[in-house]
Amino acid sequence: MGVKPQMGFNTWNKFGCNINEKLARDTADAIVEAGLDKLGYVYLNLDDCWQVSRTNDSKIVVDPNTFPSGMKALADYVHSKGLLFGLYSDAGFKTCAGRPGSLGFETIDAKTYAEWEVDYLKYDNCNTDGTIPEHRYPVMTKALAECGRDIFFSMCEWGVNNPAEWARSVGNSWRTTGDINDSWGSMINIAMANEKLWRRAGPGGWNDPDMLEVGNGGMTYEEYKTHFSLWCLMKAPLLIGCDLTKASAETLEILGNKEAIAVNQDALGVQGHRVWSDKGGNKEVNGDVPEGDLEVWAGPLMSGQFAVILLNKSDKAAEIKAEFADCGLRVADTAIVRDIWAHEDVGSFSGEFKDTVPSHGVKFLIMTPVLNSRVCYKQSTPAWASSPRSPCSARAFCGGAAACPRGTGSPAVRSPCSCCAGTTLQL
Repeated sequence: MGVKPQMGFNTWNKFGCNINEKLARDTADAIVEAGLDKLGYVYLNLDDCWQVSRTNDSKIVVDPNTFPSGMKALADYVHSKGLLFGLYSDAGFKTCAGRPGSLGFETIDAKTYAEWEVDYLKYDNCNTDGTIPEHRYPVMTKALAECGRDIFFSMCEWGVNNPAEWARSVGNSWRTTGDINDSWGSMINIAMANEKLWRRAGPGGWNDPDMLEVGNGGMTYEEYKTHFSLWCLMKAPLLIGCDLTKASAETLEILGNKEAIAVNQDALGVQGHRVWSDKGGNKEVNGDVPEGDLEVWAGPLMSGQFAVILLNKSDKAAEIKAEFADCGLRVADTAIVRDIWAHEDVGSFSGEFKDTVPSHGVKFLIMTPVLNSRVCYKQSTPAWASSPRSPCSARAFCGGAAACPRGTGSPAVRSPCSCCAGTTLQL
């Protein structure tokens, strides 16, 4: 599971503990009516506050006042819409909101989730017994593996014990930070913390910088586009956190950007990261390019293209230049540059691209390498990329020519058509 970052909806950011059966059903309807399910938003996840107690035989009890039909009936309704259904629990005695947790009840809870046909579990880290998450989370991993149903395991220990270093064998995604809130400062600080862990993400296990705040009203249109763009490039889970029954056209435009989503769901699965800043240039310090007010982020795609973000964190508009060599292309390459938010090709550029970026805004770009006039047909494979900046596991094929292997994936090989002199990438 978790071959690609999960997409869907979670109740917490907008509703907190104020959740009920009607909200869940209405949200499922809204997802389908807006066509978001067709874009990949398939999980409808209830966060904290759906549970109230346990029976004498330790089975978790659903709040009868807010979910009178029970969880199996709600799961059936969500499934009838073609969606998947998720729940929340905690690797502690109580959840963060004081409801019954799963510590000591992992096996019976996992079996109960399977009986209800749950597809997703978010697992929090409040009110524990004091033991480290590395001891508590694998217990639920084992319980889920033995429950008889495939259940996505979303670990939420807030990055306190560096889960990016050990969680790949335990869960399908792991929170890397504390909770987000609906503000520029919170969002950008969380993005910066998550960026540093880019080498740890990939198919089967994803860094999770928390859920989306797009549409909740605390940021501007440009800031929400920046939020969504960074989450897409970082291959972060895309879990909507606003009221979809009242979502504006502007909110749905951001959440529904197919080109941005395609970057997030790209099969290569390499998390984009900072490759240049106005404070540190392109030189890594302790494994990471230093932060700045103006930054360039980039990551390779399975197609042989490169996704690039020009990020302006300053309080005024500024020109930002992306050197192709920093972004994974060769220094002398020519590339067609496409603006993901404008949904148009900007033009053909050689060696670099620069543009003016609004305050707290981005330019989200796709760069397609071009070499003269012939075509380089690329046959992709799902193998893991051995270079952080190039889909080196792929093989390129020249139009009308014999197969031309890319080699073994040396980091020095950064062009998808480097073995096909005088060619243009053909998707």
